[in-house]
Amino acid sequence: MISTTRGRPHEGFGEFLEQSLEMELLRFTTAGSVDDGKSTLIGRLLHDSKAVYEDQLASVKKSRINRSSGPVDFSLLTDGLRAEREQGITIDVAYRYFATARRKFIIADTPGHEQYTRNMATGASTADLAVILVDATKGILPQTRRHAFIASLLGIRNVLAAVNKMDLVDYREDVFLEVERAFLELAGQLGIAHVQCVPISALEGDNVVERGERTCWYQGPTLLEHLESVSIAASDALDSLRFPVQMVIRPDAKFRGFAGRLASGVIRPGDYVLALPSGRRTRVRSIVSYDGDLSEAFAPMSVTVQLEDEIDLSRGDMLVSPEDGPRVSRRFRAMVVWLHATPLEAGRTYLVKQTARQTKIRAVQIRHRVNVNTLEQEQAMQLNMNDIASVEFDAHVPLFFDPYASNRTTGSFILIDAISNATVGAGMIQDDLPDRQKLERAGLASLEVAEKRVSAQERYERHGHYPATFLLENQPALASKLERALFDQGFEVLHFDDEAPGGTLLDTVRAAQRIGAVSIYSGVALDTETKQRLALEAKPRLFDLSRKNENPNDEEVFRRALALADSLRFAKPQKESGRGQLNGSGSYR
Repeated sequence: MISTTRGRPHEGFGEFLEQSLEMELLRFTTAGSVDDGKSTLIGRLLHDSKAVYEDQLASVKKSRINRSSGPVDFSLLTDGLRAEREQGITIDVAYRYFATARRKFIIADTPGHEQYTRNMATGASTADLAVILVDATKGILPQTRRHAFIASLLGIRNVLAAVNKMDLVDYREDVFLEVERAFLELAGQLGIAHVQCVPISALEGDNVVERGERTCWYQGPTLLEHLESVSIAASDALDSLRFPVQMVIRPDAKFRGFAGRLASGVIRPGDYVLALPSGRRTRVRSIVSYDGDLSEAFAPMSVTVQLEDEIDLSRGDMLVSPEDGPRVSRRFRAMVVWLHATPLEAGRTYLVKQTARQTKIRAVQIRHRVNVNTLEQEQAMQLNMNDIASVEFDAHVPLFFDPYASNRTTGSFILIDAISNATVGAGMIQDDLPDRQKLERAGLASLEVAEKRVSAQERYERHGHYPATFLLENQPALASKLERALFDQGFEVLHFDDEAPGGTLLDTVRAAQRIGAVSIYSGVALDTETKQRLALEAKPRLFDLSRKNENPNDEEVFRRALALADSLRFAKPQKESGRGQLNGSGSYR
């Protein structure tokens, strides 16, 4: 039923239809703990906004079930299943439609029981706003945390916390303020940006549609006023074009169009677009609709696009902005709500449907499961029905997606059992992961390189000199000075100034030779046998500059050592190129 509570009567049916089509639509979901009064609130909202047919109201009044203290049990207006009426609970998602003079509404009344988490996720998946009920007599409960978490998980940026049953706490302001403080703290932890708390009594009608006189201390909007005024600008932060192709339309040889629904962005004739997965770049020739050609189309319009070039596109492909394309990957990480009695197990293969693209996919790993009551992360080997977890997937072919936080259409998917064709899970993509095959290929390439050992010549070329050993026995100061000079000139040099047995010294010199370094020994005088063994290790570059009988001064020894070190340098071989190579005189040969 479509009715107005504040507008003037419509003059004609045509005007009514025109205004109805132009009116803004708000989709919102309701959730709360058991017996928080969700169904009663929606029934009161529909009744007080004059959106209930008289025969429907009369049927509710005649019902033998009435759990309220008044003449009408408003919960019966939404609890349509027999089991719901008998048990006084919501089991399935109930959709209700109504309108005011300012806005149209679609309500998804979702169940509050933990065992019906999948039903709530289904009802909230398309919502712009979530109404979460909190019992004023109980405050924030684990179910409240679960509902707020699911709302944040599904990207709902606007939340209205309806603090219900204020009549049972005598409409006390301090009770409301305490619940408001706790809920705002919870919303901050979950990253919910826009929160409005309203004290209400669904049973008495206070602050649902009309302002309650017993809450004169509350100066904010009523529940309906907030629903009518809250901003519902496109919730997707992404402005770039995403146009999944659903069907190729070719009625004759002269027309070939690609039909689909824009997931985000704007498209106009003449715009450049990129076709995925081919990577072909082309331009838009025209945008066709039932009403004729359009000058532009924007999300979430359904249109047919003609392109300038004949390129290969089919169902599941996508037209995107050339400047800002989506992620293209087989592997990604997603939050999954498991909907089926058969558990999800790592390694099992399913069908995935993401936009219009369908392919096989394998659950690689369950990273963690979320305890929806405490919001803690837990380890899990499988997911049971109603579980929510972070899972890594590997698709059979690349998918074109954006993170769910940026685009709820391209960032969401469903999992299908290939045998029963049952929908078993719903997912929200968080991020892409490196392609395992690329990593494996890179790993094999690195192994091939690793099999080729580093040669001594390669080390010499990197250092720019050959290795050598200088003996400056009992001259540590001179050895330190030489080390500094060679280091400043770019040599790889190491100074040993401690006393060491011959065996240890030999090992150190051997290691220095292998890495292509220059070693300087300034310890105690070595015996003849040790020097002979050193000569074999460092041959032919062992330079003994220890003081002899001629007793040269330190400056002379230092200059001699520098000259010997300079002889260790070598010119790196130059690679020939197509233009020739410089010879020693500087000309090309």
